[in-house]
Amino acid sequence: MKTSDKVLLILEEQCGNFVSGEAIGVKLSLTRAAIWKAVSTLRQQGYTISSSTKLGYKLEGGCDRLSVKGIKALLSEPLEIIHYSEVDSTNTVAKRLALEGVSAPLVVVADTQTKGRGRGGKAFFSPVQSGLYLSLLIKPNFTVAMALRITAAAAIAVSRAIEELSNEKATIKWVNDIFLGEKKVCGILTEGVSGFESGKLESVVIGIGINFKIPKGGFPKELQETATALYGKKVPQGVTKNQLAAKVLENLLSLLAQLDHPQFMEEYRQRSMVLNKEITVYHGREQYNGVVRHITDDGGLIVTLEDGSERELNSGEITIRKV
Repeated sequence: MKTSDKVLLILEEQCGNFVSGEAIGVKLSLTRAAIWKAVSTLRQQGYTISSSTKLGYKLEGGCDRLSVKGIKALLSEPLEIIHYSEVDSTNTVAKRLALEGVSAPLVVVADTQTKGRGRGGKAFFSPVQSGLYLSLLIKPNFTVAMALRITAAAAIAVSRAIEELSNEKATIKWVNDIFLGEKKVCGILTEGVSGFESGKLESVVIGIGINFKIPKGGFPKELQETATALYGKKVPQGVTKNQLAAKVLENLLSLLAQLDHPQFMEEYRQRSMVLNKEITVYHGREQYNGVVRHITDDGGLIVTLEDGSERELNSGEITIRKV
């Protein structure tokens, strides 16, 4: 990691506060000249950093902002990342880049989405500065049948990341929603990209939207009873969206490497909020009630219907019935 990256991490961790040059020097074993050089580099890269002879250095402009440098500095392995201030949808951008032939893995992150999407074409509320919106583009070496398993891996990755940065307990509502308590904090959308000529699955895009903090003005009225955020309007000292993004990506890439031997599905089952619950299934025009008995290693739900028969559910929507 470059010296300027190390200095940036310290400034981000002390969001909005001055950090003395002496403290930075002791932590990183740097001279004053080396620190000044690193700060100058960061300024040239667009960071606004205040300095005071008595107080030291302070990163201005909000320390919870996403940045390629900030995320990369926290990753254990190199990863190509593209950052946008605004996009229609990070998944849409990633899919377009896939069709253009970019190398994978590749991450697209954005400060806001104007047309964020969930499953079934549902809109995903994506206000500026309050959420983490990212998509990971990968080249598959697996079959289309693993789509649910990929989404399950993403759900576990997000859950782990949330718990590593907070005291919250994350649970998973099949197949793609992460909950804190009774409210949704994250949505996941996995999409395939087929080649125009071959028609075969050539890339997979895993889109993740996390409500990092309560948006300015709060959630819209229609979401107030169902949506929540990892933090309130004030984020704890030392926590950043870059950290959350890096933890999600590290966990996700590790889990994707285990797709052929999905021991992680046991963790998915343990985190599930639907096992042994009465549900209503919406599958196309069909609607029926049942009880979730098991989640397969491929991510399918085994549901016992009211007549005692069983079905395996690999698509569709479910709601938990209030008994």
